[in-house]
Amino acid sequence: MGWLARLFDKRDTWARMILLDLSGLSYLIFHPGEQPAPTGPQWALAITAFVLLIALSRWPRVNFGVQLVLLVVAFQLIDDTTINQVGASWALGELVVWAVRPWIYLVAAALLTGVHLALGVLRDGDELAGLILPVGLPLLIGLVVRSSRELATRAEQQAASERRADRADERSAIARELHDVVAHHVASMVLRVGVARHVLPGIDPRVGEVLDDVHRTGTAALDDLRRLVAVLRDEGTATDAALAAVEPGALPAALGAAVDTARRTGLTVEADIDEAVGTIDSVRGLAVLRLTQEALTNVAKHAGPDARARLRVAVEDGNVVWEVSDDGGRGATPPAPGGGHGLTGMRERVEVLGGTLTAGPEGDGWRVATVLPAHSGAAA
Repeated sequence: MGWLARLFDKRDTWARMILLDLSGLSYLIFHPGEQPAPTGPQWALAITAFVLLIALSRWPRVNFGVQLVLLVVAFQLIDDTTINQVGASWALGELVVWAVRPWIYLVAAALLTGVHLALGVLRDGDELAGLILPVGLPLLIGLVVRSSRELATRAEQQAASERRADRADERSAIARELHDVVAHHVASMVLRVGVARHVLPGIDPRVGEVLDDVHRTGTAALDDLRRLVAVLRDEGTATDAALAAVEPGALPAALGAAVDTARRTGLTVEADIDEAVGTIDSVRGLAVLRLTQEALTNVAKHAGPDARARLRVAVEDGNVVWEVSDDGGRGATPPAPGGGHGLTGMRERVEVLGGTLTAGPEGDGWRVATVLPAHSGAAA
């Protein structure tokens, strides 16, 4: 159905009408078969139909009405009404494709049928089967194009809805994880303030009041964060280890565990992990871990368990450089550029941290990479 939809694309209306006019002009000039040369009235009606098809192409209902009138006149004045029949039939097809409501083209089809029955078919002594080409065919083609376009529109809307839902899910997951990280550090600060309040001997009362205020404020903030995290999380996932904050020093080990998991699926993974990743902040550390898990999962999914993958994580001037590539494996089916829920989620996670995800084919395989920029004041 794709070529039919392209044939009746609204952007190509003028080109379509011009080609139709040229084919009609060729019919008049060469008058194939044993057709006699066109008469003056035939030329006049044909040229009028040609011009109005183009001039009224933006108004399908008006165009059909004019072509129908020309057809009635042609049946009355000339013997060869082929040009005007084609003009009226084509106008009906255009109306079927672009009419807002079905009753519009149904009425038009009924009018064209009535004209053919009253002036054409009965006059020539043809059977009702003669209505198939002038009425049935344009009606059928128009309905096919109309249905195809509606199905394509619904598919696009569904795909857009799925993309929005995927982005919302990923943002929700990022929010849960970031709140875990923040709650973890706030709890640590509250604990340290409480310890300081009790271990400092002879503390100035004013300093004590400040520490008590900081402790109360931190405790209240921690309670708020816990309530918010409880709302963001689905029931039953509060203890999910995948949502736990990653301590910076534990990141190299967590990345190693992700690599080991991928290797157990059959992948051959070469890991180049800079020891300095243990010093980056928790937020970027968690993002690097999630990106690594998703990327290696995609390699196994699209390139197959026989593929060879390479992971590189390094810290350069405070920025985290991350990259996963593969050799394509056997019979690789890489994800479409810009497509796939996995890439959408990865891109969303990277953009939240100010980076840009690049993904695309490299050699026989696929490469995905990003640089997560350093932020002043990041927690180490």
